[in-house]
Amino acid sequence: MTSLLHSHKNHPEKTAMRGLFRGMRPASHEERKLLFKIDWFVLSFVCLQYFTNYLDRANLANAYVSGMKEALNMTGHDFNNVNTMFTIGYTIAQIPQNLALHVIPPRILFPINTIIWGSLTMCTAAATSVRHLYVIRFFQGMAEASTFVGAHYIMGSWYKESELGLRGAIFSSSAQAATIFSGVLQASIYKNLNGLHGIAGFKWLFIICGLITWPIALYGFTFFPDTPQTTRAKYFTPEEKSLAISRLPPKPKTKLDGSVIRRVLGRWRIYALCLIWIVGGELESIGSNSLMALWMKSSTDPVYTVSQINYYPSGGTAVAIVALVFTALWTDYTNKRYQVNFLIAACMLISSIILLVYTPISTGGKFFAFYLSGSVFTQI
Repeated sequence: MTSLLHSHKNHPEKTAMRGLFRGMRPASHEERKLLFKIDWFVLSFVCLQYFTNYLDRANLANAYVSGMKEALNMTGHDFNNVNTMFTIGYTIAQIPQNLALHVIPPRILFPINTIIWGSLTMCTAAATSVRHLYVIRFFQGMAEASTFVGAHYIMGSWYKESELGLRGAIFSSSAQAATIFSGVLQASIYKNLNGLHGIAGFKWLFIICGLITWPIALYGFTFFPDTPQTTRAKYFTPEEKSLAISRLPPKPKTKLDGSVIRRVLGRWRIYALCLIWIVGGELESIGSNSLMALWMKSSTDPVYTVSQINYYPSGGTAVAIVALVFTALWTDYTNKRYQVNFLIAACMLISSIILLVYTPISTGGKFFAFYLSGSVFTQI
């Protein structure tokens, strides 16, 4: 023990690097084992679920630039309207879905929603008009509404505050990884499966992406442990269940009744947070609305192939993943978030100025601006 203490004392830089990349050391061997199990069963499922969530969400843009626009005779604002219908369903279901988490066990609610949106994704392959897309994406948005906020609620139930930064970044990065995967998958499908059995390549994308969700849902049904207070998972010992509860601050006793409206809506913080989130959502729209892919499809000089339109926007998503992990490590290590906020603001300001002000601009300049805009996803 003495030599270990001297080792840390003589090499403070090693302790600092461990704190940066791995977080605070668990207090005991038992807590280390518990944390490993939480990562393995809780973090893995919410990341896989969020991966399929974004995969089934991002594939619409990849399909649109790979033949769906022409096949469904989409014109004008049709693509934006389809995204709007998804957002309407997503918004309407946000509160009901997350209230349901307090009534329906997460190990049941999460997988059921996963199956629903995966099935609706496969149904998209059968759509023959934009109206069909409106209906399908509306209900798909409702099914996906529990994932983001619900996963953060679950992670907050298992992890200490000091453990959440990096894991939150890993969780958010899984969505960006899905966006990259969707583009690569569509490019590969268009090259190898387009026309197979008389089915267009963009339809194969919806079918395959939908099928991917099913084993993830089965994994959740089988292994997801709910919350520390309600878990029945057999892979946790009784001592680990007690430790999972005791190592976190006690939760205040509240009732899920009519007073919740007063408790939530009667505080100014909720309105400030909503305003910040609205502004942040607008910044994210450059990626969530697939503006780079749409610009490439409309470009006449140069003209991009279908594969290029699916591959090249992945650079911005890769920037998002790197930025997410870096900023999470930094904020966990320093416990200061304002530095990262200034950095994000500077990156988005530069990106926006290049895209909106400097016209005409070289193709390389546009690529740089689009890729730099990926840094905005660190705000989530």
